[in-house]
Amino acid sequence: MKIKEIFGNLPQLETERLILRKMTLGNASFLFEYASDPEVSRHTLWESHKSIEDSINFLKSMIQKYKNGEVSVWGLVYKENNKFIGTCGYGWWDTVHCRAEIGYALSRKYWNKGLMTEAVREVIKFGFEKMKLNRIEARCVVENIASQKVLEKAGMTYEGTLREQLFAKGSYRDLKIFSILRKEYYRRKR
Repeated sequence: MKIKEIFGNLPQLETERLILRKMTLGNASFLFEYASDPEVSRHTLWESHKSIEDSINFLKSMIQKYKNGEVSVWGLVYKENNKFIGTCGYGWWDTVHCRAEIGYALSRKYWNKGLMTEAVREVIKFGFEKMKLNRIEARCVVENIASQKVLEKAGMTYEGTLREQLFAKGSYRDLKIFSILRKEYYRRKR
C-alpha cells in the first residue's frame, strides 16, 4: 500500500461526537486557542504557540502534507458546536513493516469527556482497515497519565518504558510505548 494512495485524498471520518477532517487556515484561531495553553503542550514535543502565526505556520505545513499525499493528521471538530478542538492522526508510516504511530492533541476545555479515546479508536480503525497496518504504536511521556488512559481505553497495550528516549524542552524524557496489533483489533471487533 502506497502512502500517497491513502493520504493523497485524506477522507473525512466520523464518530458519534466528532468529525475528523482536513484542517484549513480557517482553523487558526481555534488552534491557537488550545495550542497556546501551556497545559495542553506540557507533555508534547512541541512548544506552546506564542502567536497566531505559530498556528498558521502549523496549518500551512499540514495543508502542504495533504497536497503532497504525505502521512498527516486530521483536525477534530466537535459536532455539538461545530468547533475545531484538536488533532489526531499518524506521525509516520513504515510501509515495509506495516506499522505506524498515532499522535494527538486536544483543547483542555474538552478533556475528560472520552473524545480523544473516540478519535483514537477511529484512527486505529482507519489504520487497520484502510492502511492495512499490522501494528499501530503510540508513545507518551511517563508523566502523562491521561494520555496513557486514552491509549488503554482505545485497546492499546503497554509494552514498556523507553528510558531517556528523546530530548525535548531541555531534558531527556522517558516514554511509555503502547501498541495494538491487527489480530488484536479484529479479535476485539468480533
